[in-house]
Amino acid sequence: MVHVNPPVTLVIPGRNCAGTLRPCLEAVARIAADGASGLREVIFVDDGSTDDTARIAQEFAARLGGLRILTGIGGGPGAARNLGWREAVHPLIWFIDSDCVAEPDALARLLPHMVDAQVGGVGGSYGNMRPDSLLACLIHEEILARHRSMATEVNFLGGFNVLYRRVALERAGGFDERYFNGPGSPGAEDAELSFRVAAAGYGLRFEIASRVRHFHPTSLRRYLRAQRHHGYWRVFLHLRYRDRAAGDDYSKWTDHVQPPLALFMISSTLVYAAAHLPRWLELVAGSSVARSGSLSDAIRLIGPAAGGVVAVFALLLVVVQIPLTLRLLRQSGKWTYLAFAPLGFIRAMWRAVGMVQGMLAYPFRGPRRAGGGAR
Repeated sequence: MVHVNPPVTLVIPGRNCAGTLRPCLEAVARIAADGASGLREVIFVDDGSTDDTARIAQEFAARLGGLRILTGIGGGPGAARNLGWREAVHPLIWFIDSDCVAEPDALARLLPHMVDAQVGGVGGSYGNMRPDSLLACLIHEEILARHRSMATEVNFLGGFNVLYRRVALERAGGFDERYFNGPGSPGAEDAELSFRVAAAGYGLRFEIASRVRHFHPTSLRRYLRAQRHHGYWRVFLHLRYRDRAAGDDYSKWTDHVQPPLALFMISSTLVYAAAHLPRWLELVAGSSVARSGSLSDAIRLIGPAAGGVVAVFALLLVVVQIPLTLRLLRQSGKWTYLAFAPLGFIRAMWRAVGMVQGMLAYPFRGPRRAGGGAR
């Protein structure tokens, strides 16, 4: 007798994803073709695309009988996911992203966890669609290393490959759509939802064997831009959920301390530069710059001290990269993964910039977030 899984609706949000949507939907079509998979409905939410995304989705709608296309208003991934799951007809809602290609057994690996009625959501892991890019490989291996350290029972879920009960989404209020700053700016709506689902009394689980292969960034500029947004939204997330500020099942305190370390390093560098500016001006101008005695004394005192502070914070920022870098080396067996250390160092600085932006914005935007879930 063939076991048939419970019915599932898949929701895929996307905006200007023509370059990745085709392989994403091809993989989904293969899963849906298996009558025992449980995948009965596929909803793609086009969140205001201006490229060929809509045309590609329409092509697959003609091929994939269960594909429905909804049109969003450019409100971001949270709004698109909310639109999708609220239109769904089945009790289990699977979310994947439009730049992810699901493995044939990705859904099947998640479903057994839902036998337990107390489980509200279960998330999976990643594969890598760009193994020829060093940056993509560094990103992927870091995520995989973190996933390998996660237990089955967790307190955090991402949104790229996650199965939720519809009733859990309803009870939590769905994704908070306010974690969005505009197209191309990743927020923290997926993590924030998982916190509220857990607070509603549901258990969260993680299944590393369920994988979707991801088109990780190959552009350093694009990646660092995303990290700046990461730092921005973590301010809102951790001020709202202060018990998670020291870490969760995915990220540890050594991750959360890096943006503050980078911020102190950058601030000390600016102080050091300001203290030495008159001396540098003298060298450039070739003449003495008039200074009062008190200013000269202050420069002599602050300059070396600020330089020492810069060195201390820079050293600490290097040290916290070492454990994960060594894990990636052992995991991959490739010396090229030493590149993760400078990548992590630079990433921390961009997250620090985002953190400052978030702290400046929080007094104006943060209080309005204190009341609940999605709008």
